[in-house]
Amino acid sequence: MYNVENNVWVRKESDGTATVGLTSYACSLAGTIVSYTPKKVGKTVKKDKSCTTVESGKWVGPAKTPVTGEVTETNDKVAGNPGLINEDPYGEGWLIKLKPEDWDGEIGDLKTGSDAHAAFEAKMEADGFGGC
Repeated sequence: MYNVENNVWVRKESDGTATVGLTSYACSLAGTIVSYTPKKVGKTVKKDKSCTTVESGKWVGPAKTPVTGEVTETNDKVAGNPGLINEDPYGEGWLIKLKPEDWDGEIGDLKTGSDAHAAFEAKMEADGFGGC
């Protein structure tokens, strides 16, 4: 599921937690990520607020969580190699895992499938993104 406006994705896991990461589009815009500073385990982060700060050679900013929840895990692999976010944004390059407070109540504005594709196409066109 994608929050197109904030360029992040979220996936509900079988244990009830949710994994959050940057989209490949966000990675293209940012360039190679060189620093990763997640919120601490146990911290509650609100929907559309920063769960991680990332830095590249041309950008420093927040990755905003698409759902409210308590951080249950940060990515040690990314802490040791922030560029992993760029290399595998939907796999090993995830940012945080959290325990959602109201998953069903907060996912209504997230996009999936062809809706997500169309929304990202429109966003890239509006942003004047010329491709990678």
